[in-house]
Amino acid sequence: MPSQQGGSAYSLDAETWRTAPPILNAPGRPPRPRTHLAPNATTSPKLTKEDFLRQEELTQAMVPAKITDMQNFPAIPLDEWKATKDTLHRWLQIVGKIRLSSTYYRNHWWHVPLYPTATGLTTTLMNAKLLRFEIQLDFQSHRLTVATTGGDRASFALAGLSVADFYDALLRTLAGVDVHAAIDPVPFDLADDTPFPEDHEHAAYDPANAHRYWLVLTQVHKVLDEFAGRFIGKTSPVHHFWHTLDIAVTRFSGRRAPEMAADPVTREAYSHEVASFGFWFGDERYEAPAFYSYTTPKPEGLADTTLEPSPAQWVEQPGDGHLALLPYDDVRSSAGPHDLVLEFYESAYQHGARLAGWPIAELTAPARRRIFR
Repeated sequence: MPSQQGGSAYSLDAETWRTAPPILNAPGRPPRPRTHLAPNATTSPKLTKEDFLRQEELTQAMVPAKITDMQNFPAIPLDEWKATKDTLHRWLQIVGKIRLSSTYYRNHWWHVPLYPTATGLTTTLMNAKLLRFEIQLDFQSHRLTVATTGGDRASFALAGLSVADFYDALLRTLAGVDVHAAIDPVPFDLADDTPFPEDHEHAAYDPANAHRYWLVLTQVHKVLDEFAGRFIGKTSPVHHFWHTLDIAVTRFSGRRAPEMAADPVTREAYSHEVASFGFWFGDERYEAPAFYSYTTPKPEGLADTTLEPSPAQWVEQPGDGHLALLPYDDVRSSAGPHDLVLEFYESAYQHGARLAGWPIAELTAPARRRIFR
């Protein structure tokens, strides 16, 4: 099974599965009394020892070989990984809801998203009474790890888990390091509302597809990070939203927007004039993965402008909005995909900001020499 490196890291083996929940005490620490789930937490049927061994076999057999010549933007057609995507999306909603309930509020819901790392995704630090803790998903070793400021680490393998199994394993793992999480266990704005503890239908996890999903995130993050640096106004972090499974960065004009006739979540997200830029992996409405941009409130005449580069187009959205889209496959097949996406984002921004009357010159960062690519 994958080894855990450094500090007090630990993980399950087959023998400890027989007698313990998926938590072990760190080496050298006194035994910790068994902890329990928070009173409001709901559990699903427990995995057996045989389930655990099978899970480890799946992980070992399916972890992709080390990539030595990584494509900038690997192919990721929705139909090839939809089952894994649907499962992973619900797992990330569970992790994201824990982050939502364990962090201080930030404007525009900036305390909610997840962030790409060199191995997967992280919640960053969260709060649990006197402890602080972090949840990391590793898409190289295909494990979830919980680490606390008290020095504890615990992990479990991802392969072979249904949504219900993942929910149960994560809550028990957290409880074992004295973090007691209680969330609304219902998916947010997905095609079904089966509670996480009852969802045994979504159980597909192909490590190769999960690994590719993470690689795409890291490459898109790189483009968005460079694009964000061109702007000196208020800017969001580059973050990964578990709501719609997109990665985005948002620029602000500095002016408040008219209050929207929408739900409280949407009203808070768009309380000010914004231009957003991002990427999504595709869904039932638009099946192809694509880069996108939109300006809110939408200025008059936006859809009549011409986007660059040529494959980009305006797509009408429900209500009174238009989305700028650049198909992912057009980007990855080009000679310079990174620069093509930057050109698209800049084109969409210039059209939207100009028509909305933003002070573009005042908000533009001075040109800087590109140190690396």
